Amino acid sequence: QVQLVESGGGSVQAGGSLRLSCVYSGRSFSDYRMGWFRQAPGKEREFVAHITWGEHSTYYTDSVKGRFTISRDSAKNTVYLEMNNLKVEDTAVYYCASGPSLTSRYDYWGQGTQVTVSS
Repeated sequence: QVQLVESGGGSVQAGGSLRLSCVYSGRSFSDYRMGWFRQAPGKEREFVAHITWGEHSTYYTDSVKGRFTISRDSAKNTVYLEMNNLKVEDTAVYYCASGPSLTSRYDYWGQGTQVTVSS
């Protein structure tokens, strides 16, 4: 059974930092892209960042560039999202997801972890 389990969410003040973790299991994720998405109350889910399997190439949505860093430790089957200089508008449920490298889809999703940033 494939599982993606996020952790590390919480409540912080604006300007603070959090590191999210996502442990994946249940199948080989070789040649799978790992991504982070988020969904704020009343809004659609949006892409945040992804990292590729082989070259660990990364890509970010504009609003988090320079503040968030995605990384993966394949030996630990874990992907991270380091979030610095958090803003109130970063408040959302953050989801880890994975999809085949040569496609744009995400086949597997975690249950989400809440991040709340207060002013």
